[in-house]
Amino acid sequence: MKKQLLHLGLVLLMGCSATAQNKDAIKYGQSITKDNAHKHLSVLASDAYEGRETGKKGGWMAADYIKNHFKGLGLKGPVAGDYFQPIDMVTISLSQVLTIDGQPAEVLQDFYVAQQVVSGSGFAFNTNSIVFAGYGLATDGYDDFSGLDVTGKVVMIFKEGNPSGGTVSGNASSALNAKLKYFNDHKASAVLLIDAAVDKMSANLKNYLLSEQMVMKTKENLERMNKPQPMPVINISTAIANKLFVAAGTNADALKKKIAESGKPASQELKISLSASANKIETKVKTDNVLGFLEGSDPKLKKEVLVITAHYDHIGVNPNAPGDDKINNGADDDGSGTTGVLMIAEAFAKAKKAGRGPKRSILFMTVAGEEKGLLGSEWYAEHPVFPLENTITNLNIDMIGRGDKEHASDNNFVYIIGSDMLSTDLDRIGKKANKDYVNINLDERYNNRTDPNRFYYRSDHYNFAKHGIPVIFYFNGVHEDYHQPGDEVSKIDFPMLAKRGKLVYFTAWELANGLKRPRVDKNDDGSIKK
Repeated sequence: MKKQLLHLGLVLLMGCSATAQNKDAIKYGQSITKDNAHKHLSVLASDAYEGRETGKKGGWMAADYIKNHFKGLGLKGPVAGDYFQPIDMVTISLSQVLTIDGQPAEVLQDFYVAQQVVSGSGFAFNTNSIVFAGYGLATDGYDDFSGLDVTGKVVMIFKEGNPSGGTVSGNASSALNAKLKYFNDHKASAVLLIDAAVDKMSANLKNYLLSEQMVMKTKENLERMNKPQPMPVINISTAIANKLFVAAGTNADALKKKIAESGKPASQELKISLSASANKIETKVKTDNVLGFLEGSDPKLKKEVLVITAHYDHIGVNPNAPGDDKINNGADDDGSGTTGVLMIAEAFAKAKKAGRGPKRSILFMTVAGEEKGLLGSEWYAEHPVFPLENTITNLNIDMIGRGDKEHASDNNFVYIIGSDMLSTDLDRIGKKANKDYVNINLDERYNNRTDPNRFYYRSDHYNFAKHGIPVIFYFNGVHEDYHQPGDEVSKIDFPMLAKRGKLVYFTAWELANGLKRPRVDKNDDGSIKK
């Protein structure tokens, strides 16, 4: 009797185990392999693609490769019949001029204007009088502004330091912001900051100041860009300041010494002509999200859409990188995730051709501009091709080809982030799919909003989550080649890339074929909805 009952129990358990797996899901997922992954990634992360930077040749090549793959699978182009969703994006650079008594100064040697402090189309001014206001401080027993009226005046101050000749204690940035606020509140027309950093400008600072700012023309960004400029702020070298101090027969060092020794301000008006301008130059950037659409088979459920994403862009070429290799190939970040999306799309496309397609629709989307600030996914969220209210979940793949030092002894893992942030249903479905089909160690150490790394906020899923759409972010952690030329195809763990890709695929299968969409039962702060 006991033996027979035990045998019957085993049969029942085996039966339960079998029914937990869908034979069609397993059959059509067989194309998600290490060899298929290598085929795609060896192209996308090759030197020929030049690091796939947004708005550059390599990025366009990657977009074309993905489009052709989607088209070859028979996926639909859902953007008015096309696979590309154009992003309204521009780069902004500054044309800067500064002259003293008609003599031009040299940008990045004598002065600079930070692009971030210029709004609208730019500024231009000229003056025959400059007010020197020492360190721009007003404290007990010392007041650089005593007897000064800065209204409508160009004001010059030392950016750093204090009347005693030492350094300013506390946060230097906050101290400077307080000074600039004073001048803005008192309606100064412009501020010149005597900045020692300009005297010996580092290569990194020069590269930063010369870099173009990439901006999407969203409503919010346009409002910010066109907001009236409070006042121009120009950082100048000590040499340029001394050319201005000639009008008073002195120089910067002499004034610092005088203030330190007397303990009194040396504020004064300098009669000298100066003109300055900074004009923004906008250049249109060609960049697109790449979308492939597979329509669901169920007449009632096909309006609901599962979105599977990865970003195909990376950071391009760095001419200043040490060594001979200057190309940031981005094999793991995020060539691996893009490869995962291509393979998952192929598996579902084969299922549909065989009459076993998903009940709900699936949008496969590789986005641009993630490395510039999650721009492509933000653009889609603000200009959705399918209504966000019909979007049931976003599964986002960003780095699944390697591992980190925390898992050096066993790479059979993946970090999952966000799965229980908004929906307990999604969390359950994702973990059950792993248990039923893949059996990867699901590491949730970063699955919280207070993680110092802020991974929940640092990839494209967040632009869905902030609209109340449940998400899962799949991630293999940061390694020593993160954003470095060493992120090469040769270092990819292709069996694990395929295995992690299968986890996303099987999770997607369950979501696309489930009786109900995942219920959003949590608020944005993680509290349970009532």
